[in-house]
Amino acid sequence: MSASQNLPPGSVEVSTLSVPQLSSLQSRLSQELEHLTSSHTKLRAAQSRFRECIKSVQSGVKEGSDDKQILVPLTGSLYVPGKLASKDTVIVDVGTGFYVEKTTEDATKFYNGKVSELGKNLEELEKVVTGKSESLRVIEDALRQKVIEGNAATTSAAASA
Repeated sequence: MSASQNLPPGSVEVSTLSVPQLSSLQSRLSQELEHLTSSHTKLRAAQSRFRECIKSVQSGVKEGSDDKQILVPLTGSLYVPGKLASKDTVIVDVGTGFYVEKTTEDATKFYNGKVSELGKNLEELEKVVTGKSESLRVIEDALRQKVIEGNAATTSAAASA
């Protein structure tokens, strides 16, 4: 039984591809890997922001007094001073510009759920990145082998002439 018979349906034996095809495939896989790595970084950053929200709710709101001044974020880099109207409820950004009033316990549960969900997504993405990295390594090895074979053939043809 040959190696090509063990391939899953729709797969191609890498050794049968030409150098231009391998180069194109290498380029495409590199771009995909770069995009996936960027997405991984963004998901990690989002997970970190949700963890910061949990800390803010637990330490800043629950333990704070009603008279305590806090900094209220208007944008990612602009904060204004403010006072808590209530220690029992907070306004939570649930996405796409929608805000919901929740108890501090519900807000913490919401953010813990987001952290957990992102953790699962990150695990899946890491598996995909690992698979793509392995595929890229195989393609690069095959391309390197084809180039070496091509150079050897050129050298032997020049020596024969």
